[in-house]
Amino acid sequence: MGLFSKSPSQKSYLGIDIGQSGIKLVELKNEKGRARLVTYAYAGLPSESFDKALTQDLDKTAAFLKKILEKSRSTTKMTIAALPISAVFSSIISVPGSTDKEIKDAIQLQAKKLIPVPLDEVTLDSKIIDSESTGEGGKKVTRVLLTGAPKNLVERYLELAKKAGLELISLETEAFAQIRSLIGKDRTSIMVIDIGSSRTNISVIEKGIPFLNRSIATGGAGVTQTISKTLSIPYEQAENMKRDIRAMQSFTQTSDISLILQTLLKPIIDEIRYSFNLYQGQTENGQAKRIDKIILTGGSALLPRLPEFVTQLMNVNAYLGDPWARVIYPQDLRPILDEIGPRFTVAIGCAMRDIE
Repeated sequence: MGLFSKSPSQKSYLGIDIGQSGIKLVELKNEKGRARLVTYAYAGLPSESFDKALTQDLDKTAAFLKKILEKSRSTTKMTIAALPISAVFSSIISVPGSTDKEIKDAIQLQAKKLIPVPLDEVTLDSKIIDSESTGEGGKKVTRVLLTGAPKNLVERYLELAKKAGLELISLETEAFAQIRSLIGKDRTSIMVIDIGSSRTNISVIEKGIPFLNRSIATGGAGVTQTISKTLSIPYEQAENMKRDIRAMQSFTQTSDISLILQTLLKPIIDEIRYSFNLYQGQTENGQAKRIDKIILTGGSALLPRLPEFVTQLMNVNAYLGDPWARVIYPQDLRPILDEIGPRFTVAIGCAMRDIE
């Protein structure tokens, strides 16, 4: 099974995202080319970590996933699952060649140079970005998005799906799932900041392609722990506090919480600035690249006034992403869907994969 293999046409699909904080799943129905919400579910993992869930606790995780599927009353077995950005190699490469075979051979050669493990241990996939570029001497050069995932990780996902009674038709990278649910056909340059429980992933999307992907081991759990230690309050209370604007304002004597956010999010802010400057330091056709907008997602994207804070910090408009924008759903569910949306971005994008 290829990393981005296409599935046969089906009516309904499950998107599954297994993260450090738990399992998120969404079922979407193909309704004349539009995605309609069938069901969704979220549950914390009954293990200490994502890695443990897919290694020592594979049977337990599969049984747990089965229970979630039953309680959500999902109606399909056809599944697209997400591979974490931190586990996937991704790079934009330029290769010479005019024929498909020449390009394929050049990609393999580049992959051997770039990927730090033997290629027989990796599932590779490539996507042509631009085949019109020309190199030195007028030779044709093709830009390619090269992606690789460890085969043992792919095999664990396949085994988990089989044990849970699902048919895994494709594995998706988190970045492409987010592009589908948050960006759609927008071809401007967009930075997506995904603040999860224990990791923050940053991608810069250019013309629908992830040109830059970075991941750091800092997320919302660290913010909660800082609040908990600073105020000497239980972790659960700190978790609720960080979503309450009035509680956040209690950190300061004024109503401005910018300094508080800057303190709580310092490692994440440093990485945002680094990624921002790394991308905008590049040039194309003699012109410097620029980021047009920023989209925030992930559970901790719901921190009070975070979009306004990031807008002021980077001098680029930042928005809270709405992964339900391209999904049909009952309007009376809107309040709860708005609340959970940032956590379900990847699962929604996976389920949308073969509907568009």
